[in-house]
Amino acid sequence: MKAGLIQQANTADCRANIERLQSAIRACAAQGAELVVLQELHNGLYFCQSEDPAHFDQAETVPGPSTEAFGALARELGVVLVLSLFERRLPGLYHNTAVVLEKDGRVAGKYRKMHIPDDPGYYEKFYFTPGDLGFTPIPTSVGKLGVLVCWDQWYPEAARLMALAGADVLLYPTAIGWERTDSAPEQARQREAWQLAQRAHAIANGLPVLSVNRTGYEPDPTGATSGIQFWGGSFAAGPQGEILAQASAGHDESLVVDLDLSRTETVRRMWPFFRDRRIDAFDGLTRRARD
Repeated sequence: MKAGLIQQANTADCRANIERLQSAIRACAAQGAELVVLQELHNGLYFCQSEDPAHFDQAETVPGPSTEAFGALARELGVVLVLSLFERRLPGLYHNTAVVLEKDGRVAGKYRKMHIPDDPGYYEKFYFTPGDLGFTPIPTSVGKLGVLVCWDQWYPEAARLMALAGADVLLYPTAIGWERTDSAPEQARQREAWQLAQRAHAIANGLPVLSVNRTGYEPDPTGATSGIQFWGGSFAAGPQGEILAQASAGHDESLVVDLDLSRTETVRRMWPFFRDRRIDAFDGLTRRARD
């Protein structure tokens, strides 16, 4: 399978952002991509740097305007698309939701972000209710997609549950970057940890991983911080954690990468982690801590 990863620096002009994404999707499809994954909250700026009730006006229903517009493009190009949207479920109830569109443009399924951060510059708990759809892969014509979102990428339990449920590939639409006052060594540690954590999910589960991060600088509208420099670096890793392709740090870029999904069987035979799991001794994982 050929998969496309699109990272982009966004502005406050949502229409222009979407038009650029659509052009990039077309370019990926022209290179043979059957699956195209977009970054987290790809239509606009990363609004979670501040707590502002006015931002709730950006939320939309699923299905809704974005699934209609991108669905038409998926149908035209014959590609599976993975979107990341600010979902309005009910008045006052919102989610950070990944939506998978099938090649015919219909909604194949969705995943609501389960782990919600609340840190300086990432005030997501103000906006998003934790997901309630569980860790269930979404069946598509290109395979079962284990879609997770950004902060989920730090939790091995989420990746494992997707793998145990039959995911063929793990996908992580992402929005992560540096606070600009961080030192260069600290920036390097953060980015390396981010990639290593996801490569470890690939290794532990014998699955390819696609991680798509946004890029560019977005200021903090409150002035409380120096804003976020999203570090890009979108990448694809194989089932042994090997890097198959990686994007630059600071530029719009699209990758198209070949994934050999049959390697999962081969790798799991060599490294039988699933066989040797001591499920009889894992009950402590369901506790907050073992005091």
